[in-house]
Amino acid sequence: MSSLTNLSKFLGIYQQWKESMEDAGLKWSKSDSFKSFINIFNSNHSDLIDWYHKAIEVLNDNEKLYLRFMMLSGVRKNEGILSFNMIISLYKQNKLDEYWNQELSVLEHWKYPKLFLRNTKCLYISIIPKELITEISNSKPVSYPMIRKRLEKNSLRVRIKQLRSYWLSYMVKNKILISEEADVCQGRVSKEVMVRHYLKESLKELSDRILKGLEDLGKSI
Repeated sequence: MSSLTNLSKFLGIYQQWKESMEDAGLKWSKSDSFKSFINIFNSNHSDLIDWYHKAIEVLNDNEKLYLRFMMLSGVRKNEGILSFNMIISLYKQNKLDEYWNQELSVLEHWKYPKLFLRNTKCLYISIIPKELITEISNSKPVSYPMIRKRLEKNSLRVRIKQLRSYWLSYMVKNKILISEEADVCQGRVSKEVMVRHYLKESLKELSDRILKGLEDLGKSI
């Protein structure tokens, strides 16, 4: 990136190169290990469950369900909205089996690349209990702005993003998943040789492990 930027300036086409970077979704990144270290200890989940219970007291039934879906899936908030509403839409069209692999309890996001496989943020699968999928199927669509508005109206912070990191921490701390498996489930595939070439999984075994972990997680909230 640095070399190409310098070359574009030398050739007098820097603005064109800059626009090409924006069109392709390329961004500069700088690793700040100290900032990451501070973030680990300043962003703990000590009061997140308390917030979760307060939030579901003020949300509508479908919004409560969305919050539970976020807690048990570990996906990004926008991915959660897309997936939640898609389950409802496909169920009404009798096409849910195109997205929901009932045998493995897997939402197969990878089948919809335009929605879930983006430049730097991807989502391939989510392992979700059948009971939750059934509840969502019979629910109403949700809107993130409406959820935010309802939370703020009741003097509650919007902490939906933190449910993703809570899921990851829970799965790893309780030894349900190793960190590499948790990353893959959240759409991050490392470039490390071990992950790219040696990490092999049985989706059925992985699903069984996660479902057992989600059962315990569901009871804890």
